[in-house]
Formats: sequence, C-alpha cells, structure tokens
Amino acid sequence: MNTKLFFVFHLSFLVFTYAQINPNQIEIIRDSYGVPHIYAPTDAEVAYGLAWAQAEDDFQTIQTAYLAGNALLSKKLGLKGASADFLTQFIGAKNTVNRLYNTLSPAFLRVLKGYCLGLNAYAEHHPKEVILKELFPLGPKELLAYTQLQLFISNGADQLVSAIVNNELPVYTPQIENDTKGSNLIAISRSLSGSEDTFLAINTHQPLEGPMSWLEAHLVSEEGTNIIGATFPGAPCLFTGANENLGWTHTVNYPDKADVYALELDAKNKNVYYVDGKAYKLQKHKAKVFVKVLGIPVPVKKKYYTSIYGPTLKNRSGTFSVRTPSTTNINAVEQWWHMNKASSFSEFYAILKMNALPGYNIGYADRNDTIFYISNGKIPKRNEKYDWTKVVPGNTMATLWDTYYNTEDLPQVVSPKAGFVYNANHSPFKSTASDENPKAEDFSKTMNYETYDNNRSTRLLALLEAQDTINFNSFKTIKYDHQLPTPLRYNFMDINVLFDMNPRDYPDVADILEPIQQWDRQADADSFGAGSYAILYYQLNAFYNQLDTDRVFSSDLIAQALRKAKDYMMTYFGTTKIKLGEFQQLVRGDKVLPIFGLPDVVTAMRGDPYKNGRIRITHGESYIGLVRFTPEKTYFESVLSYGNSRRPESPHYNDQMELYANFKTKPMSFDKAEVLKSAVSIYHPK
Repeated sequence: MNTKLFFVFHLSFLVFTYAQINPNQIEIIRDSYGVPHIYAPTDAEVAYGLAWAQAEDDFQTIQTAYLAGNALLSKKLGLKGASADFLTQFIGAKNTVNRLYNTLSPAFLRVLKGYCLGLNAYAEHHPKEVILKELFPLGPKELLAYTQLQLFISNGADQLVSAIVNNELPVYTPQIENDTKGSNLIAISRSLSGSEDTFLAINTHQPLEGPMSWLEAHLVSEEGTNIIGATFPGAPCLFTGANENLGWTHTVNYPDKADVYALELDAKNKNVYYVDGKAYKLQKHKAKVFVKVLGIPVPVKKKYYTSIYGPTLKNRSGTFSVRTPSTTNINAVEQWWHMNKASSFSEFYAILKMNALPGYNIGYADRNDTIFYISNGKIPKRNEKYDWTKVVPGNTMATLWDTYYNTEDLPQVVSPKAGFVYNANHSPFKSTASDENPKAEDFSKTMNYETYDNNRSTRLLALLEAQDTINFNSFKTIKYDHQLPTPLRYNFMDINVLFDMNPRDYPDVADILEPIQQWDRQADADSFGAGSYAILYYQLNAFYNQLDTDRVFSSDLIAQALRKAKDYMMTYFGTTKIKLGEFQQLVRGDKVLPIFGLPDVVTAMRGDPYKNGRIRITHGESYIGLVRFTPEKTYFESVLSYGNSRRPESPHYNDQMELYANFKTKPMSFDKAEVLKSAVSIYHPK
C-alpha cells in the first residue's frame, strides 16, 4: 500500500471511531522534566492522550514492540527479529486473543480502543516515523498479542523453548536467577514511622533502555482516575505507582510458572502421541518469519506443533510441550488498569482476585495505614507425585493441570505488627519480622517458591529492624543504601573466602586483594575498594562453569579471578587504584556520569562493556517512586535514570541523570493547580 492510500484508509478508520474520542477534550501538560500529566473527561480519552505522549517520547520502541508481538519484526530486521516472531506464533498469541477477546470488560475495551486510536493518530501525523506501514492501523487485538508475548517471556517460558531448540532437554533445569535483574519494595506503617505517615518505596530494577524500561506519567479522568507512576512503552495504563488513596509496586518472583512435558510418540508415526494409552495427533503448524537477502525480506517457514499440553517442538532427544498460565487468559493489563483506579485495600484485594497477572510480588500501602505484601501469580495446582522442577511425563492426564490457586492461597502478609513488609526478589517466607512471616510448609512444594535470601534482602531486613522508629528521611536512607552485608549472601555463588585469603600468600595480586579486604563495602562512586571489587566481580563470570553444585568459590579460583582483574586494570587503566565511578558510568548521549552501586546492593547496578575498559550501566535502579501517605494528603516524589524522552534532540533525554546520580528526586503532585506551576507546555494531542 503506498503512503497516500495508507493514510486514506487510515483516515476513514479514524473518522469512524472519532465519535468516541475528542482530542480537543484531552489536555497534556508537560512539566519541567517533560513528564506528561494527561487530563480528560473519560478513561478512554486519557488512554488516547497517553498513547500520543508515549509516541512523542518513544515511538520507535513502541512500534518495535508491537512488531514483535504481531510477528512482523523480522520483516523489518530480518534474522534479528526472527526469534520474537517465531515465539509469538508458537504460543498462538493471536488465536488466544481472538478466542478470549469477549472476556474483556466493555469499559476496558474502550480504554484499549482509545489508546490504539492515539497511536494511529500519531502515526498519521508523523508518517516519516512509521517503521512498517503494515503495522497500522493498530487495534486492541494487536496490543493484546504483544502483551501475550511479554507475559510468556516474564514467566520464563521462553527459556524453556530455547532449551528445547538448543537440544538441552530433557536434562535442562532452570537456573537460579542471579542478581542481574530484580527490584526492591518496602512499605512501612504508622507503628514503625512513629507518626501519622505510611510509606511506600517503588524501587524497580529494570533495563534502562528498551521495551521493558519505564516512562513516567500522571493520568487524570473524570471517571475516578488520578494516578502517578510508570509504565512500559506501548502500555495503556500504569504498571506501578500511587493514586490519592493507595499505591503499589512489583518485584519479580520465581515460583514455578512454566512446565515442560516429554511426549510419548508412536514408534512408527511420529505425529501421534499417547496419553494414558489413548492416541492423539499432534497438530502441525508453520510459523512464518523473514530473513533479508540483499535487503529484501524473504519468508521462511518453521514447523511447530500443539498437543493437549501446549505448544510443542521436537529436538534430537524427543518431543516436548511447554505449558504456562500466561497463555490461558488475556486480562492481565485489564487487572493493572483496575488497580490504577482502586480506592481502598478491600477494593484492591478484590481486583487481585481476578488472578490475571502471571506473577510478580506486590508491595502495597495506603492512606488508611494498611500495608500489604503478596507473592502474587497465577500458579497451577499440580499433582504432588511429580517433580515439577524437571521435565514431567507428557503421557498421562495426571500431569495436565487446568486449575489455579486462589489469591487467598498465596504467601502474603497484611499489616504486620512489626510495621514493615519488604521484598528484594528473595523468599516470600521472609517478608516481615520472623514471627509474622508466611510459613513454607503451609504451601505445596509444587509451587516451588524461592527459599533463599540475597544481599539486598539481608541488608534491608537488618536496616528495617535496627531502628525503633523510621521517619521519612530514615526511610529514604534505607532505600538508598548501597552497602553489601557481611557475610555476602549472593543467591547463586559464595565468594566469602575472598575476605579470608592472606595477601602474603598471593603477592602477585596483594595490591588489589588488600584494598578489597579493607573496603567498607559501600558502593560509592569515589570508592577505590568498590572499584577493585567491581572489576573482580565481572571477571568471576569466566569461572562459573568450574563451580560444584554448592556454587562455592575456592581460594584458588578467586586468585585466578584476581589475576584476570589485575590484568584488566593494567591494560585499560595502567594502575590498580581505580574508583568505582571511573570503571562504571551512567551514559546517555554526550552525558557521562560516574555512578554508584553494584550488583545486589539495594541501589543495584549492572553494566555491559562500553569503551576503554569502562562499563555502561544497563540494568538496575530505574524508576524510583517514594510515597508518603498522610490522613489528609498523599505526597509523591520520583526520578528516572535518564529522562522521560528517548529522543536525543529532546531536553528531557537525559535531564534527570544528575538527580539520579546524587540520590535526589523531583516532587510530583496530584493537584492540577500545582502541576500548572511547573508547566512548560500545554496542548491537545492533534
């Protein structure tokens, strides 16, 4: 379709639906940091404004995400987009959306339609920014197909697919999640604040760039919405934040949310499998992806199958099906939208009973002084006779689950007497004071909940229990803590022998071993000890495959890693005396800042190679929201790692970096009069 015909068709599509959306009634106020405050009579119109504002800030990422969710990414990128395109077809995202579309509420469908209209209108007005014309006009089903892909990945099911493709099954078992990802949540009630204040820390550790990075917004409608928080590019509501009455945040949790089944095939007909002796036929499908030849997209087809257990692949070892709850409903984003609008704990909890989110811990606080933690998720009820951490038999109905635990059945704590709840991607059975925690023995082993601590959880508990009262300043100090505990508590390795080694026994590396041992374990940007430790930490990757199942580093392996670290220092810096902020940097555009943090401190940071031996932070502290609830008013302050725009030409591309690097935040307000005081531009999305 040529550009002219594309927009003639698109205009007719918009004319048909504009009756429901009036852009003149939608007001976008950009504050001094470029955060959009969006006001409109209806939630659907707010969603339209949110889509327009997000497109202004990051249209490229939104389009790329939707291309992946609708099996069109390889048409643009070739082989680089093929795996995403295959995966969305493999899980039957579009079929699932079509089958379950009528399960969405009419009110939420109006929101989805409003959001899609906003993106379509932006595409019409900015045709040069459109990556692939075939993507437009977008509708709710295209949005939901992308959601299905993201939730499948968030359940870790993509790792199982990868293991099948790479012939790592049936011996593959998921690895413990290490510290490269994660978040923190903290909520404190009045009994611990020593005042009429209740606190919530939104402390996400997401990628700083890409489809899973945050954009901030403030959404206000005359239908009861007034929420400040953050969401991912392409999402029609906020995924974390607070309204005037309550707030919530997430951390990633790791119960067993995906299973692999080994099918029993007929000896002669490999497309027939048996379940309890009954023959079933594998349903054959072909996914279409594109590779580029001389710049021209050429379609390539790849076979996959479905069984009664789920989408299915074959490898040299056998035939395997993947089953995960995220493919059984399409209501997850609708649940988040309802959470945006909740006004009380009872209402919020009733929304959780939708049981549509596939996972995620939730930390909650409100103006009525309720604090709450739950290791949330849509967890299957599985047969206790099987080891669900491994591949299970796909030849019996005894392993085919189709029911789920209710929200009330999951590990949770409501308003503990200790006055706090917390989580740092560790065990849900350590979410408050020890005598008020959920007990692991009360939950099925087939749920396979985490039972470990990590450095962040260890440090947070120590800080929370160290004070009789925690005021808001103390609360901030805890949230911004950047010290490793003693001993170290990584959940995937033990390197504590590092601090017991005698430098005289290792004279060739004593000049870096001693500073690490004398280091106060604070991850300050100007710390030499932290610099040496960080460089050593990144060298440890080369030695993981030499560890036994107990994951304990020997002094010999540590010594080898120290030698690699020293070689690295001398090669790139010419010295072994290096500050942390000289080694790791926060970089966007032409702005480069030395930065605090290490993997698995509360203010976690993780980077990738940058240049001249430096690393560039890619994961860690991302969107931060600090909420203080009083009986009269809710106060909100926040910061992003870079800024609220992904466009290099925007003044908001990197204008929050100094705040972020100096542990500072910016005030946000629910009151329009206050918002107008910092307004830089006010406009309608058209």
